[in-house]
Amino acid sequence: MKGDAIRPAWVHLVSAFHAMEPTDSLISISRECGGGAITEDVQHFISDRCITKTITDGKGHTPYIKSFLKKVILEVESAADVVIDELYEQLSFYMTSLKGDDLAKGTSRVIREISFLYPTDNIEDQVSQSPRKVVVPLNCSLNMLEGDTGCSIWPSSLFLSEFILSCPELFSMKSCFEQLGSGVGLVGICLAHVKPSKVVLSDGDLSTLANLKLNLELNHVNTKFGSSESILEDPCKVKCLHLLWESAVESDLQDLMPDIVLGADVIYDPQCIPHLVNVIATLLTTKKSNSLHKEVPIALDDQSNSDSSSGYEEFVLASTTQPVAYIASVVRNINTYNYFHKVALEANLKVVDITENIKIFNFLPYMLSYQRSSVRLLGIYQAFH
Repeated sequence: MKGDAIRPAWVHLVSAFHAMEPTDSLISISRECGGGAITEDVQHFISDRCITKTITDGKGHTPYIKSFLKKVILEVESAADVVIDELYEQLSFYMTSLKGDDLAKGTSRVIREISFLYPTDNIEDQVSQSPRKVVVPLNCSLNMLEGDTGCSIWPSSLFLSEFILSCPELFSMKSCFEQLGSGVGLVGICLAHVKPSKVVLSDGDLSTLANLKLNLELNHVNTKFGSSESILEDPCKVKCLHLLWESAVESDLQDLMPDIVLGADVIYDPQCIPHLVNVIATLLTTKKSNSLHKEVPIALDDQSNSDSSSGYEEFVLASTTQPVAYIASVVRNINTYNYFHKVALEANLKVVDITENIKIFNFLPYMLSYQRSSVRLLGIYQAFH
C-alpha cells in the first residue's frame, strides 16, 4: 500500500498499533487487511508504516513492539506462509535493544496515540468543519494494577471523548469543568478541539496532575495551574486545578461557575459518593445568567425508546437554562451505582440515563479492547420545586 489513500482496515491497523492495543487485536486487524491472512503486502505495511516509522521517530515501547513482531511472525509461520526478511531483522533489532532488568520490565510510562477517526458516511453534514482525524498522544502508565490508575486510559474517558466530538455544538463557547479524575487529560484535550469558552481540569492527586499538564503540553494545549480564584483571569487557556472532593470549599467551587460539568468513572467508591455529589450539587446550583444558555439540539439516537424520552426531554430543557453535568461511568457494582442515585436524589439532583438518547459516532473502530456498550452516560441537573 503506497501513499496516504489507504483502505479503512489498514488505517485501523496503524492506529491500533500507535494506541498500543492488545497484540491479539492487532493480529485480528492484520488478518482483516489481508482478507483472512497476514499476506506479504500486510507484512510490508506493518514493517514500513508501523515498525520502521517508529524506529525513525525514536518512539514506541520496545517490549510491546517486540511482542507484536513475535506474534506476527508466529502467525505467518503457523500458516506455512512466507515471512518477509524485514520482520525478522526488526525483531532481531528489538531483541537486542533492551538489556538486563530493562528487558523484562521496560518503562513504567509510555506514549499512546489515540486517533479519533471521523466516519466517512456524510458526517460533514452532522459535525461541521471537523477534521478527518484527531490524534491525541498521551503519556500513560503501565502499572494500573500497582495503584497508578490516574495515569491510565479508562473506557468512560474514551466514551466521554467520543460524545464531545460527536456533539461539539453542546460545548462550543461553554465553560466546562471536568471534576476530580481528569487523569491523563483525554477528555480535556478533546474539549479543546470543540472551542469551549473555558476549560478547567481537576484531579486530587498531584503526580497525576503533573502528568496531566505534560499531556496537555504534548498536545500543544496552552495550560495554567492555579487556585480557583486565578482561574477566572484568563479564559483562553485550559486550567489545571488540584481538587479533593472531601475538602472542596463551597465558595471556591461557586467561583468556577461552569456551564457544563463532566466526569468519567467517578462513581466507584461508596465512601466517596457523598463528597462527589456535594461537589456536583454545588457546581450546578451556581447562579447563572439565562443568556449564557441557548437552546442547542442534541443528536438523537434512532434507537431511543419512549420510556426514557420524557426524562431526557426534561434534561434537554434544563440544559437550556441552567448548568448541567454529564457523567460517563461503567457500572461495576450495581449497589454503588444505586447508592449514587439515592444520594443525588437527597441532594435535589435529577439524574437521567441518556445513553440511548444520544447519537455518538464510533470514532475508535480499531480499538477492539474498548467495550462501548459497558458505559452509561448520565445527564444531571438541579431539580427545582
